[in-house]
Amino acid sequence: MKPLILTLLLLATGTIASAQHAFNQRLADSLGADQYGMKKYVLVMLKTGKTKVSKVRGDSLFQGHMANIDKLAAAGQLVAAGPLAKNTRRYEGIFILNVKTTDEAIKLLKTDPAIRAGLLETECYSWYGSAALPLYLKFHDQVKKTDF
Repeated sequence: MKPLILTLLLLATGTIASAQHAFNQRLADSLGADQYGMKKYVLVMLKTGKTKVSKVRGDSLFQGHMANIDKLAAAGQLVAAGPLAKNTRRYEGIFILNVKTTDEAIKLLKTDPAIRAGLLETECYSWYGSAALPLYLKFHDQVKKTDF
């Protein structure tokens, strides 16, 4: 009797688990998802640049950098950004850009004053990730207390 109950319980659990997967074609199409729910992005590694500037100029460029991040995110072109911990490779941070090619990414990166000034250098890589990644951005304002 116990094996029968256990078998029925396992079958019911499997049925419930498979029923919870609700593919949404409209959402997948709106996000540009492929059959796996994935899409291409460009991962940008931001590195310390060779340009040296005064503190005042550096602060101004950093403010412009942050404003550009906000602009690209609002336009849906930037889906993730953030700094990295201190490391030996001069990596300062990352961007994940919602574009398909590195050429498109380079055009967007030219809008960043810190990159244009040489304060930051970039390395671009094609990256394949969840097409749903941009959806988290609408919740960011609800979890942050203050701006940089």
